[in-house]
Amino acid sequence: MSAFTAISEDSESDKEAFTPGVEPQPTWCPGCGDFAVLNALKGAMVELGRSPEEVLLVTGIGCSGKLSSYFESYGYHSIHGRSLPIARAAKLANPGLEVVAAGGDGDGYGIGGNHFMHTARENHDMTYIVFNNEIFGLTKGQTSPTSPKGHKSKTQPAGSAKDPVRPLSLSLASGASYVARTAATNPRQAQEILAEAIAHDGFAHVDFLTQCPTWNKDAKEYVPYTDVQQSDEFDFDVSDRREASAAMYDAESRLYEGEVLTGRFFVQDRPSYGEEKRHTGEMPEQPIAEQYFDEDVEWRRAADGLLEKHT
Repeated sequence: MSAFTAISEDSESDKEAFTPGVEPQPTWCPGCGDFAVLNALKGAMVELGRSPEEVLLVTGIGCSGKLSSYFESYGYHSIHGRSLPIARAAKLANPGLEVVAAGGDGDGYGIGGNHFMHTARENHDMTYIVFNNEIFGLTKGQTSPTSPKGHKSKTQPAGSAKDPVRPLSLSLASGASYVARTAATNPRQAQEILAEAIAHDGFAHVDFLTQCPTWNKDAKEYVPYTDVQQSDEFDFDVSDRREASAAMYDAESRLYEGEVLTGRFFVQDRPSYGEEKRHTGEMPEQPIAEQYFDEDVEWRRAADGLLEKHT
């Protein structure tokens, strides 16, 4: 391990190591599903033997954006819908970091939808947790991309005329190599899925159902839920794209009928974007972040080439 690479051998830590000394107490509403994401993420990092210095958490705007304030690690609070390009750049510059991005359903499937699609297509080695509560929570209850058709809100007082986004299907079609759904009401499964997603080499998308008791009482607490890996009703191959697609469509349809299907829906082993770029020689074997601290490297800023063309 170099002096700069963050991840070394697995280390022993506990959840308290991921609780910051400044502003450690979350200010989410009582009963909010976001607490479950925070707890599951802490548990997953401990399960994987990570320490705060080995992790970068990039968040967007919204209730979910507070996650980086309550989670001890390197953190970056980006603008609405832009957590993914920042996380991608960080991972490409320093592959030794464990990079996690997080945002809400409006942040990820609406405002940042284009970034979501192309990050999945390029299969960047990172984890993306989307807090899906079917509402814009921080801005006080507007209809979001995942709000069900007919849902009444401040922005759709007569009821939404639009069908909701199908995030799992969108993720699969875009090219994500790990797609899963879990819920705040299933904390054990949530931690297991987040640990798998973080350990996965490639773009891992976790649609995390987080109830909003303040602004979206229609969604209640996303129960009852069924684990598709544990139920005899479901038998599909998570590595088969067609079977996974059918299972996802079923899960997305049943959600608005009152049944929650959670679990792993698609897992594929293929090279990440960074691996592909290093293979073609377009990215150096030595991470760019390390080159800043290597006295033997002849440093050349990328901007120099552009300046030379205009001077």
